[in-house]
Amino acid sequence: MSSSAATIQEDLRARIISDPEAILGDNDLMKALLAANERVMGTNVVDLRGLAMERLEARLERLEDTHRSVIAAAYDNLSGTNQVHRAVMRLLDADSFEDFLTALEAEVPEILKVHTIRLVLETRVAPDDPVVRLLGKVLAVADPGFVDGYITQGRDVPIRRVTLRQSQPDSEVIYGDAAHDVRSEACLKLDLGDGRLPGMIALGAEDPHQFKPTQGTDLLEFFAGVFERTMRRWLA
Repeated sequence: MSSSAATIQEDLRARIISDPEAILGDNDLMKALLAANERVMGTNVVDLRGLAMERLEARLERLEDTHRSVIAAAYDNLSGTNQVHRAVMRLLDADSFEDFLTALEAEVPEILKVHTIRLVLETRVAPDDPVVRLLGKVLAVADPGFVDGYITQGRDVPIRRVTLRQSQPDSEVIYGDAAHDVRSEACLKLDLGDGRLPGMIALGAEDPHQFKPTQGTDLLEFFAGVFERTMRRWLA
């Protein structure tokens, strides 16, 4: 062995001894050292410590993935909470029913990051009634029983307060010309008070994965609760 090589080895040895954490913290370097150790021991020796370290490393990777997922979910939840709160505050600021519907049509979709919003009211008034036309395209009127039928799609299933899913074939009835851009939707059933037919808010998104049945609905249930109480005030 030359003196030059020995000097380099001694220098490297000194650096490792002075800062061993640099070696332990380098995953690729530790894997190379373990592989070299296995080659020295041969195939007839089982390195239990190496196996334990591999398992610990796999568990650490899973924990890191879980940690990242929890952080991402917490961030999304906080972002969603802020969006819903901003949308609610804007609706509460409306000083007339027309302003309320204008905000619902123009501002609330942008706040909630959806493509379009429709307020569906069951009524016996004809869709071409002048009052209906005056209230704008955000309002869709439907015959009694339409809301439950649209939410269940004719199936014998419980009617939930909030239904999240991909868009349905008959969504044009609600979204009109915007239906071809809607890939997923949230249907929020509204209780408008005693003696009144039910209603529904339909949130239409271009992203087919924005609303999925596996998602939580707490924020949208809160939004629906505030919305229906505000509607009762305007309808009173």
